[in-house]
Amino acid sequence: MQVAILSASDARQYRALMLHAYEHAADAFTSTVEERAREPDSWWIRRIADPTGMAMVFGAFDGIELVGTVALEFSAKPKTKHKALVIGMYVMPERRGNGAARALLHAAIDRCKSRGDVLVMQLTVTDGNEPAVALYRSAGFQPFGTEPMAIRTSAGFRSKVHMWLDLSPLRTPQAPITARSS
Repeated sequence: MQVAILSASDARQYRALMLHAYEHAADAFTSTVEERAREPDSWWIRRIADPTGMAMVFGAFDGIELVGTVALEFSAKPKTKHKALVIGMYVMPERRGNGAARALLHAAIDRCKSRGDVLVMQLTVTDGNEPAVALYRSAGFQPFGTEPMAIRTSAGFRSKVHMWLDLSPLRTPQAPITARSS
């Protein structure tokens, strides 16, 4: 299994993998297979080869076959540019259990650490997806809340667990602020 940053030449495989994900793991994503299937090839190319540098997609390859993926989105806003959002994590069911998801997640974490300006990584996971929660926890992510009715599915509403990973260097505790005597 090899993990690499995807490029425009991977767009066709990436599109096929994600359309499979949207169909077979519909509760895990906010997009539907129908809406993403309508996107032109140019959309998929921009998604993995973002010219602004504000997003990047990693792929797990078994030989030349793309079997898993995860993406990062970075913020351009001055007040939130210290955060990265992890999205689109998916590994083909028949390829699970061989470390692909863990390798993808660690590649994303390593990239954020190497940038130097990302101090926090965030993600959401559908409530009840215990294997995903366990994977994220094993990498150091911690839950910080649950959003009720986050997505509407054919079976009803599903909640999303919000998780975060602190990448900031060890901080020195701030001295308490005390009143100044006159």
